[in-house]
Amino acid sequence: MIPVLHADADVLAVDKPAGRIVIPGRSTAEPSLREELEAAHGRLWVVHRLDRGTTGVLLFARTAAAHRALNLAFDRGEPRKRYLALVRGDPPPELRLDAPLVPARRGRMRAAAPGDPRAKAALTVVRTLERFAAPAGAGPLALVEALPETGRTHQIRVHLAGAGFPLAVDPDYGDPGPLLGAAGAPLLARTPLHAARLEVAHPASGAPMVLEAPLPDDLGAALAALRGG
Repeated sequence: MIPVLHADADVLAVDKPAGRIVIPGRSTAEPSLREELEAAHGRLWVVHRLDRGTTGVLLFARTAAAHRALNLAFDRGEPRKRYLALVRGDPPPELRLDAPLVPARRGRMRAAAPGDPRAKAALTVVRTLERFAAPAGAGPLALVEALPETGRTHQIRVHLAGAGFPLAVDPDYGDPGPLLGAAGAPLLARTPLHAARLEVAHPASGAPMVLEAPLPDDLGAALAALRGG
């Protein structure tokens, strides 16, 4: 069962598990998260998406009016988002990453070349929270918080990779993994990116909503193993 973080007549927020697609895919018959949730909660409108491997706060609208209001809020960049990510390398205490992004092949994104008319502005602030010694020769790792001020596809992953600090596992923009521990045992086999917090005005009342999702078990266990050396 998908954990529900908040539910009322206008919105449904859930804690998305890893490995699930949010909407039906074009090349797969795999059931989507939206379809599963609609079976339990009725008609839902997608407000934003999280990648298959990403966990955490995912918000849906339950009415067309709420969908319009939330879409406008996201288009204006009003929601405040906080992600946690396990990255490779030894990042500085804070980074401000602002490379514009453009679509690349196979659904990926990349930093735009100067003058590319397709370029979309993107900004991510990254702060280092914790550093870890290299496990199994993988090089140093760090836990960071990423605060995206825009909402481009794969923005955090592309910005981190472009700065030289890719996610510890990322088959599209870094090492495909799995991440191995000190004894060579797999610690994590998916992209370690977690949507920890979303702040947005309620689409009907305008009251602030603060939605938070706990760290998933697999990422928590990987961090605990890294802290234990």
